[in-house]
Amino acid sequence: MTVSTIRRGLLAGAAAAAAMTAAGMAQAQDFPNRPLRVVIGFPAGSGADILGRHFTNKLQEMSGQPVVVDNKPGANSNIAIGLVKNAKPDGYTMLFVANSNMAMNKWLFKSLPFDTIKDFTAVASWAQLGFVVVVGADSKHNTLADLTALLKSKPQNKYGTTNQTAVVSSEYYRQLAKFEAVNVGYRTAPDALPDVTNGTLDFMIMDGTFAQGQIRKGKLKPLAVTSTWRIAGLPTVPTMDEAGHKGFDFAPWWATYVPAGTPAPVVAKLEGYFNKISALPETKTYLETIASVPLHDGSAKTGEKLAAEVAKWGPIIEAAGIKPQD
Repeated sequence: MTVSTIRRGLLAGAAAAAAMTAAGMAQAQDFPNRPLRVVIGFPAGSGADILGRHFTNKLQEMSGQPVVVDNKPGANSNIAIGLVKNAKPDGYTMLFVANSNMAMNKWLFKSLPFDTIKDFTAVASWAQLGFVVVVGADSKHNTLADLTALLKSKPQNKYGTTNQTAVVSSEYYRQLAKFEAVNVGYRTAPDALPDVTNGTLDFMIMDGTFAQGQIRKGKLKPLAVTSTWRIAGLPTVPTMDEAGHKGFDFAPWWATYVPAGTPAPVVAKLEGYFNKISALPETKTYLETIASVPLHDGSAKTGEKLAAEVAKWGPIIEAAGIKPQD
């Protein structure tokens, strides 16, 4: 191959890249010009849905386009993740999902039809959610120590879960406190609520968005929170760390992703929307009512965080004794 041939190839490649960049910028200038679609891997009315609705409502205001929320529950959000992976990479289909889904599923399932790092582009992360260890409001247990003592005193215990964070954090608690218990899986937190309130379940680690509402209604009693920070709406409830389980930290953060190949200028425009929403004072106020805090990480930072989370959760899940599902 001659020098001139190499030069022509380099020039052609540069021209093609420039053309693609120009096309992406032109697309971004016109974006969005039709309805946007947000896919959430949990049912309507769930904690995840309640959390996401604030951001979809604000996104609609800022973008000037309708935002359609598409709830696709099932398979620990794998259905929703797979659907967005196969969507057209034009920015009009987005995924709202927690790091627990994007990072843990690699270790909780033997095989997945997607790679959360390679098949997606991060847009922004915008909220972090605390979970709560709860028992029924009529339970005689008022502290985590009370609950732990009961669990260690009998051979058969039950706890409920609806998502990965609950599964891993509950098993981690079980391992640390050294008691026997079986996991009872539920499709949604409302489905599990009656079994928590009537004592069929000994405890449940539940997302704070849903749990806080039920605590206010007098249906649940909080014993500890799984984040390293106390939840603003439950200021007297200690963290698991404060309750004696040092280093206990399970607080999933939520982010927006689009399919890999989405033009960078479109990603940047979406990133700008979400950064503006998370910076609003009303967003902070709203999130505090649902056991959450705002985040302000853009596309690059969110992508870096996800890669670190994927590496982090493998050893934790192994330590918790959780075997991958088929």
